[in-house]
Amino acid sequence: MSCTSCSTASNGKPGGCKSNGGCSTGGCNRMNTHDWLRNLPMSDVASACKVMEVSFSQGTRKDFYRNPNLQAFEKGDLIAVEGISGFDVGEVSLTGEIVRLQMKKRNVKEENPEMKKVLRTATDRDIDIWKQNKVREPEAVIRSRAIARQLKLDMKISQVEMQADGRKATFFYIADGRVDFRELIKVYASEFKVKVEMRQIGARQEAGKVGGIGSCGRELCCSTWLTDFKSVNTAAARYQNLSINQTKLSGQCGRLKCCLNYELDTYLDALQHFPDNCDVIQVAKGNAFLIKKDIFKNLMWYTLPESNKQYPLSIERVNKIKSLNQQGIRPDELEPVEVLSSKAVEKEPEFVELVGQISLRSLDKAADKKRRQDNPGNQQRGQRPQQGGQQQRPGNPNRNQQGGGQQNQQRSQQGGQQRQSSGSGGQGQGGNQQRPNNSNRNQQRSNQQRPNNPNRNQQRPDNPNQGQSGEKKD
Repeated sequence: MSCTSCSTASNGKPGGCKSNGGCSTGGCNRMNTHDWLRNLPMSDVASACKVMEVSFSQGTRKDFYRNPNLQAFEKGDLIAVEGISGFDVGEVSLTGEIVRLQMKKRNVKEENPEMKKVLRTATDRDIDIWKQNKVREPEAVIRSRAIARQLKLDMKISQVEMQADGRKATFFYIADGRVDFRELIKVYASEFKVKVEMRQIGARQEAGKVGGIGSCGRELCCSTWLTDFKSVNTAAARYQNLSINQTKLSGQCGRLKCCLNYELDTYLDALQHFPDNCDVIQVAKGNAFLIKKDIFKNLMWYTLPESNKQYPLSIERVNKIKSLNQQGIRPDELEPVEVLSSKAVEKEPEFVELVGQISLRSLDKAADKKRRQDNPGNQQRGQRPQQGGQQQRPGNPNRNQQGGGQQNQQRSQQGGQQRQSSGSGGQGQGGNQQRPNNSNRNQQRSNQQRPNNPNRNQQRPDNPNQGQSGEKKD
């Protein structure tokens, strides 16, 4: 997790906290404490705090080191401190007067003679050695677990932390009881060629070292700010009217969630106003059993034996029924309170008829258009004959053009006369009749429409001997 102010600008220089590569805001490390006394002016140099808080392994472990020379260090600087038979490299997490408050919280005395010292600012060689030994940690975890399994020890190696100079290794393990690991230490010392330190931790401490995302969507409390792990039991869930579901109440460590204790005191204070020994009250219909207590509305919910319905009763009504039961009187009714929901009623959407919104004619037109594009020769089929006059075909000198008035007169004389078409003669019914043996004869077009004839109004290739319309001429 890093703060947004540490992002690199376009000029290549980090913009934001200006802490020489570190993070003064405390967002690039775990278990950080906000230094709200940072800008406090120093009145006396001699009375200044000479202790610094240094974090290791990205904040999973923190310790206090003495700064006897009062060297100027910023938050986030890598420094070399005293280690076991060597040195270690850590990151400065707190300096100044805020360290004294943290020491008081952890019961550490500032004048402790066994407190280790700060050596110097970490050099490039110290950082290179530190990074080389950090690469060995994942392999050491896998190998140490295999050795513990071979020795049939009931324990789990959670994490291995190497010292910066590679002379010491701390093995963090989880076990339900005491473990005799004397033989295990000998094997580890010969296997890894380091001085071995075994440290037992709990399941919650392991979850804090590993880290993760909780069911609330945020980082685990044990890996960000929580340092004091209090015991959590199922009574905390009962006081808060939570269902006893082990899957929902357990965290990633397998124990009950620490957040069950956050609001427990508020619930206990609110429950003091509720009467005691009211789990069962007597009415005329039978015994009513208490289901839950609502501290927000000051209601107590009961159920009757022959009904699954829940009845909310006020505290005053429960006290009254309890006093009547002590006198041997059973009231006729529970007289439940009407509970009004403050949730807004959602308006149901109206039914909309969408069937008639789409016309099938548009689909038919699209299909006809596609069909005409696929068959170019049939594009002009189905067209009605022109009745306002006849067009003369170009290139035919023997064709007689008739005006609109003469054409209408001839068609009125002909009436409904039609020529019957024969299959062998090639003559179309209601269409154009071709006379190949007579060049001066014109084709006579009928004025009556035949919608069921697919060959109606079909155009024939140009024929110089064929007339467009009119009577047959001798």
